[in-house]
Order: sequence, then structure tokens, then C-alpha cells
Amino acid sequence: MKKNILLICGSLNQTTMMHKISNYLQDYHCYFTPYYAEGFLAFLTRLGLTNFCILGGKHRKATEEYLAKHQLPIDFGGRSRKYDLVITCSDLIVQRNIRKSRIVLVQEGMTEPEGLMFKLVKWFKLPRWLANTSTTGLSYAYDLFCVASPGYRDLFVKKGVKREKILVTGIPNFDHAATYLRNDFPEKDYVLVATSCNRENFKWDNRMDFLKKAVQIAGDRPIIFKLHPNEIEELARWEINQVAPGAKVISRGDIGPMIANCQTLITQTTSAVYIGVALGKEIYSYFDKKQLERLMPIQNGGTSAQKIASACRHLIHTPRYQLKSVARKLRKRLGWQTTNSN
Repeated sequence: MKKNILLICGSLNQTTMMHKISNYLQDYHCYFTPYYAEGFLAFLTRLGLTNFCILGGKHRKATEEYLAKHQLPIDFGGRSRKYDLVITCSDLIVQRNIRKSRIVLVQEGMTEPEGLMFKLVKWFKLPRWLANTSTTGLSYAYDLFCVASPGYRDLFVKKGVKREKILVTGIPNFDHAATYLRNDFPEKDYVLVATSCNRENFKWDNRMDFLKKAVQIAGDRPIIFKLHPNEIEELARWEINQVAPGAKVISRGDIGPMIANCQTLITQTTSAVYIGVALGKEIYSYFDKKQLERLMPIQNGGTSAQKIASACRHLIHTPRYQLKSVARKLRKRLGWQTTNSN
């Protein structure tokens, strides 16, 4: 009898990651759901007050459209059946109906710095979602945590995540940057400015100062602006026009080929910066370059989804009394002990 697996999606990046992992789990019953909440957060979502995050708005719409386009089986909120395994890209919320299942947490991408809210959440046991992705991994509700690199493993351990639950597998969408070098994006040899949706997530963002510095860095070179899909596009375009009249502004599309064809990449807090680092681009960002190089997702030729699926297969058939040592056994059995420095 086939076992059931629920894959919890979120942003389009998270959704495509879940889809890639499921491609290696086709001998199981795999079902997908947009990210969801319960109780008070679910009430806020119904009112449209969480549209700035993956619970609603553009993120949920993009996920539902993607799932429909690829004809993937949907079980909204995982309510239709019991699941033997749950794979999710975020543990900021651990939904009640999945807590008795075995859980694999997959790192989505870059995590936010540990600011004041991170400390408050840890000190006072506040809801993790208040500090956004800086608290990724701190639910401790999962059996395995698949992370991007040895650098991120060390970062999560420093935050308090148990090392014995971590596997360095790499993460889909950021594990084979070289594929972006073969593309049909028409522009070449420009400065690419990738903005972020900090303001939409109620964070401080001196956007005009960032844009002015970007224009100064570009100098006489052509400049292209790539907006984050969750930004307020009209406002962003107006601001850009104030400092770079006539500059090309792109609001949709895969940023990978755009990074591959640029000379210089200027970013705020987007995970896409790792593509630029992997391709050896000149980088300007809100993060220290040495830190980016240390944390950069391992480039394993695009095999992260398969590695994560292998871990899921092992976990789903592991007796419950052996779950505490499952990561260590996986590192030894799958040969990741030396290659990924677990």
C-alpha cells in the first residue's frame, strides 16, 4: 500500500522546490497544498490581512496557478487524508494536523539576519513568524532539516538547531547556477539591480538611497532593474524613474538568466544573490561578501531534489524508535559524511 506524502508550498520558489522533490517520489501518493495557517492566523488570512506573505495575496495565487498548470494533486490544508510524511519549506508555523506525521524541513533560501525581533522571539517564546525567516529551524518539530551548505548548517547550529537533525543536501533552484549561462535573455553586459519586498513585509527600507547608490555604481554602464514579485510595482517603477529615467524595469520572469548575463549584480536581501556569487559576478548587497561565500548553497549539479527525496524515503520507512539517529545514519548510508562535511 502506497504511503501518503504532503508537500506544503508557499512562494513560487518554495512551490517549484516541492515539485522538483516530488518528481523523485512518484511511487508514493504525493499531494500539494498552498501554505496555510489555523486559528487566529487563518482568520486574518480570510480577511486578506496576510496578503503580504506566503499565506495569501500574490504568493498564494502564483502557487495555485502553478499547481493547476502542472496538474498536481491538491489537498488544501492537508485535510482529506492522513499523511505518513510531510515536506515543508517553512516551520515558522507548524500546523496542528501535521504534528503526528514525520516532517522534513527544507531550507528555502537566504534567511534574514538575527535582529532584535529574533532575540525577543527566543527570549519570550513569541510566535516564530514575528521574526520571519531568521527563526527558520527553531520549531524543532521536524525529524530532518535539509540545508543549503555547511555554512548554513553551522549558522543554524549557532542559533540553537540540533546538529543531529541537519543534513547538508543543497537546495533545489540554487544548486546548479551554471545552467543559467545557457539562456535566451537578450541583454548582455549590464548592471542588474534586484530589489526586495522589505517594505511590503513591514521592514525598514530606504529605497531611494539604495537606488541612488546603485546608479552611482553603474556609472555609464546600462542598468536594468528587476523587481521582487511581491512588491507594489507602481510605486517601485515611480521611484526608479526618479533616479534612472528611462531605465529598463522588469517585474516578472526568472532572474537567473538576467544574473548570468550581467557584469555586476546589486541586491538588497534576495536569495538570488547566491546565483551571482556562484557565477563569479561582481556583487554589491546588504550582506558581507565573505559571509555570502561561506553560506552559498553547494553546487552539486542540480541533484539536491534527488538527495532530499532519498532522505524522505529513508525517513518514511524508519521505525519510530530510530528517529533520533536518522540523520546520522543517512549521512553514513548515502555517502554525505565527507562530501558535505556533515
